[in-house]
Amino acid sequence: MIIVKENLKTKSRDFVVLFSSDLDLEYEKLIDYYKLRFQIEFNFRDAKQYWGLEDFMNIKETPVKNAINLAFFMVNLSNILINKVRPQNAEFSVQDLKAYFRGSKYVNEVLKLLPEKLDPILIQQIFKELGVLGGINTD
Repeated sequence: MIIVKENLKTKSRDFVVLFSSDLDLEYEKLIDYYKLRFQIEFNFRDAKQYWGLEDFMNIKETPVKNAINLAFFMVNLSNILINKVRPQNAEFSVQDLKAYFRGSKYVNEVLKLLPEKLDPILIQQIFKELGVLGGINTD
């Protein structure tokens, strides 16, 4: 498909060429797919960079599908969790999210080792302090 864009004032023209192997695809759908291209690329980058898609070593069909689905599930879940924090911290990132959950896991494991249960307010303070260790955009 070729799209011709013309500047009405200068009469200059620009051409955009969109390709598809689906010859029956309607042009509106093709344009919509191209608009989504960068979001799809960002999701692949996040799946590879943060959620292990680049590192998996599966060669059989089912484990490959599972690894891919898990990586993209984590991209979606992390976006939901990050968007809940963004109103308070606009710079909050995947690294910050991972640091928070890693810190929380460490706190839970240490608390299990203690002979007595700590005061809930003290536990909240510990979570607050250790949940940001390793984060980039945390206060």
